[in-house]
Amino acid sequence: MQTPERQSMEVDIVCTGFGPATGGFLTTLAEAMNDDQGQPALMSRVMPGMPLQVICYERADDIGFGVSGIVTRAKGIRDSLPDLDPSQIPLAHSVEGEEVLYLLDPHKVSRRSWSLKMLDRLVHAGKWLLPYKEHAVKLPYIPGFLSKHDGLLLSMGQFNQWVGSQLMSSGLVQVWPGMPVKEPLIEDDQVVGVRLIDQGTDREGNPDAGFMPGMDIRAPLTVVGDGPVGSVGQKLDEHFGLPEGNHQREWALGMKMVIDLPPDCELKPGMVLHTFGYPEPEIFGFLYVYPDGVASAGIFVPSWLDSPVRTSYRYLQHWMTHPALWKHLEGSTMRSWGAKSLQESGKAGEPFLVGDGYARIGEGSGSTNVLTGSGVDEAWTTGVQLAEAVIELVKQDKPFTRENLENTYVRRRRESWVEKEGRVAERSRDGFQKGFVRGLIGMGITGLTGGWLNLSGDSKPPHERIPSIEEHYAGKIPADELKKMRAQCTESGTSLQEALLNRCGWPEIPFDGKLLVSQQDALLMGGKVQAPPGYADHVVFINPELCESCSEKLCIDMCSGQAIAPGENDGVPQFDREKCVHCGACMWNCTRARDGDAEQTNIKFGVGAGGLHSAEN
Repeated sequence: MQTPERQSMEVDIVCTGFGPATGGFLTTLAEAMNDDQGQPALMSRVMPGMPLQVICYERADDIGFGVSGIVTRAKGIRDSLPDLDPSQIPLAHSVEGEEVLYLLDPHKVSRRSWSLKMLDRLVHAGKWLLPYKEHAVKLPYIPGFLSKHDGLLLSMGQFNQWVGSQLMSSGLVQVWPGMPVKEPLIEDDQVVGVRLIDQGTDREGNPDAGFMPGMDIRAPLTVVGDGPVGSVGQKLDEHFGLPEGNHQREWALGMKMVIDLPPDCELKPGMVLHTFGYPEPEIFGFLYVYPDGVASAGIFVPSWLDSPVRTSYRYLQHWMTHPALWKHLEGSTMRSWGAKSLQESGKAGEPFLVGDGYARIGEGSGSTNVLTGSGVDEAWTTGVQLAEAVIELVKQDKPFTRENLENTYVRRRRESWVEKEGRVAERSRDGFQKGFVRGLIGMGITGLTGGWLNLSGDSKPPHERIPSIEEHYAGKIPADELKKMRAQCTESGTSLQEALLNRCGWPEIPFDGKLLVSQQDALLMGGKVQAPPGYADHVVFINPELCESCSEKLCIDMCSGQAIAPGENDGVPQFDREKCVHCGACMWNCTRARDGDAEQTNIKFGVGAGGLHSAEN
């Protein structure tokens, strides 16, 4: 069989990933591409006489399939869009009220340190003097660094779709969803474009029926905005490394539902509710109320949850059924569901922002503020800053070299509020490395002192901080019983982690067929998951021997779409790409380090097609 020739195309700027950062970049760039008379103001270098040629490739099948419920101060977004009217964006609303709840454990089964147990006892003893109700305490004061007063509630999917529609209707830039980018093209340490994924391959990526090599898109500038688990960003990190002292060890899985609230729910549009303390102390929760009785409800499961049991979907259900939340949610109906990985290292995880021929923006560039828990506005602003730099360089007819990009884009970023606030936040979560209570105190100290004081804690790669199941349950479950449970679950192909939760007293979820449904039903009801044939598997278990020696198999437990299942004889797990929602959680929840690179795990998460289809998220 003759292999088709790989095609190539030249453009001025190629972008990877369409999220808030790329939206900010393209919006700002498009506004400058024509002059007041409607004539091209920025001319192409690859097609002389033509306007600037700009194209963006998004892996997902639609630009509205981003997964996140958002509350943001919207400082940068409003600067770019001064006439922004939230009523024109579905599921958008101004912030009208905020509450933070400390959730106590109504079942007394969660992991709680002695200091947290002492706090709980004090709360119970003095509950008549506190704003205590339904096993929860409402914080009387929300620190300014956490408050989103005068901010916006958004749906990531709906916001991306709204921004994208404005861009595509302008005709000035091209946005192509459903076009996964495999890797950057690097020649002598210069990025000269990207390569799209091969089509018509088998699961290992070998040519199969209908094979078509991915096209090479060559460009003087590659804008990398493909998020924390994007293939282009990962390849750049592998090639160039990270700046000395930086790391990307802190992660979280965000899992959420968009729901129809019951008619008698008293929560008003614009209400923001944040929680901590339950179902495990380290798990944070959110409930955002949109117009028309719609809400976004979800949890964040962080990498510093030092437990080999991370059954996120079940934790989400336990969180929703906490009495302080269930009084609002009982009778609700799920509309959609989704999950994504969040890079939580913030400024400490910043890669090299620029190089010859490339620039990085958004979450994958370390822009997330880990103190305020804000990332969308920061990501958008980095895109705006890069666009302003590109406009300056194009008008001056200067090439996109590392030096020129540092003098324009990086300089703008370093002088901005994104950098200033990111530096304040950089060490705010270090305390969580030594415990939940220490972490909370550390965040408070950092926020109240403007970053001058922090509580220290040495960061570790996730795979170094997860104990074995035997270590975790020592003294709680007899070793013989645990061994018997493991054997029974292996034989039946059922989840050991679920069995352990049941054994420790976690109550069964009272399924109601509307909001509380099985994880498989959530996948069917809450958003179509599909993967077209003819693409290679994007989840690869690199060293099978490491998988065979792993007793935790946390990749199975943490998989949001149940796409990873036990392998034969409890060996290498099986991956089904037709179930994968592309959250990337398997990559950072693997408990085995990659051979030759202790910062990476034994799971390679590459580029893939398809995924979760739900614009509401």
